[in-house]
Amino acid sequence: MDRYIGIDIHKDFCHATVQNQDGEIVKKGEFENSPSGYDEFFKGIGEASVAIEAGDAWQPVYDHLIEKGYDVVLANPYKLRIIAEVKIKTDVRDSEALADLIRADLVPEVYVPYEEMRELRRVVKRRAKLVMERSKFFSRIKAELRKKRIGSDVNLRTQKAKCWLKDLEIDSINDYLEVVTTLDKRIEKLQREIRKTAGEMEETKILMTIPYVSYFSALTIIAEIATIERFPTSSHLCSYAGLVPEVNQSGSKTVYGSIKGGRPVLRWILYQSAWNHVHHANSHLTRFYERLERHKPKKLATIATARKLTKVVYWMLKLGEEFHSEGYDPRGSR
Repeated sequence: MDRYIGIDIHKDFCHATVQNQDGEIVKKGEFENSPSGYDEFFKGIGEASVAIEAGDAWQPVYDHLIEKGYDVVLANPYKLRIIAEVKIKTDVRDSEALADLIRADLVPEVYVPYEEMRELRRVVKRRAKLVMERSKFFSRIKAELRKKRIGSDVNLRTQKAKCWLKDLEIDSINDYLEVVTTLDKRIEKLQREIRKTAGEMEETKILMTIPYVSYFSALTIIAEIATIERFPTSSHLCSYAGLVPEVNQSGSKTVYGSIKGGRPVLRWILYQSAWNHVHHANSHLTRFYERLERHKPKKLATIATARKLTKVVYWMLKLGEEFHSEGYDPRGSR
């Protein structure tokens, strides 16, 4: 391989830098973000290693270059410190930095699932976003009820509860209910599409043995993980999900911060699954949550339980075993 290419991708155009083995720039320029634009720039280049940064527009470029036979690496934008440290940040400098990294084999690579899994991840993520949005409107409805000092202990998601809400004849609540109805229809449509695409995956069946983890919750977890084999340990999966708190140490003092980073949809579904489980099931996870809840806020206890659930998910998928209500870890990970 004697050509190394860094591409900075934007919505309508790309900027690329081509280097030889000695790091000399042999070609650079801007081209249209389209198949014809890629082909025009790559004409006459021959074999090459290509680095592109993960972002909103990477997939068409990645798929086209892979199809053309190029060795393409998707770079993690958060770990591309060399780009962040460039004092004059321009598209040219970004593409040069990517070319430097791919030539030195130092690109922090992002895992790219196979095409069918990427499509499943896309549609599952769309459903998750709609469910999150629907939850926001239910929260707004609850807020309106509190303002009106109307008590309600019922599940507002049931049809009976929705009829009761309409009978209250509160304009703001009726507006929110209309949005919820629209979201319900879109979610149902997506769910039919997901079932048709995914069917009954073996991994999904395994995760559904966890009490109160539904088909779509299990499928969302599987789509976000893609393959459990790429995680060396359960702690790596927890970090990937963004469920590991920041740790700041100074001398003998250790301060644990908030959780952030990772994959938001995976973190959300694991948190929701943990909450549903500990409030309705009786298992080692429930008892773990109850111990924490005695001296920690409920949210922190749920986050810690979601992290423990993530380790359980790791071993279930790794070993192909169903859920053990009393807890089971052959390697002492939990």
